[in-house]
Amino acid sequence: MEFLVAYDVSTETAAGRKRLRRVAEACEGFGQRVQKSVFECSLNEVQLEQLKHRLRSEADLVQDSLRIYRLREPRQRYLYTMGRQMVHDLHDPLVV
Repeated sequence: MEFLVAYDVSTETAAGRKRLRRVAEACEGFGQRVQKSVFECSLNEVQLEQLKHRLRSEADLVQDSLRIYRLREPRQRYLYTMGRQMVHDLHDPLVV
């Protein structure tokens, strides 16, 4: 399943800036950054629950905002982009 994860973390304090880094690192473990605070993720049910658990543990749910949207599939049919393209497609093989 395809998901879009977006977050807005309050960075007015040093603790907020630290939370922002931890939330970004959590998302990096599950998907690809497509905007500064937006990630596209291809997840199964277990991975989705793991991501939600990790985000809940890293964010301050009183000050921060986290959103996870399920995308319609096939994603390419419903996605229109302008400007710089993604670094790599999550569905293509990755050669390291």
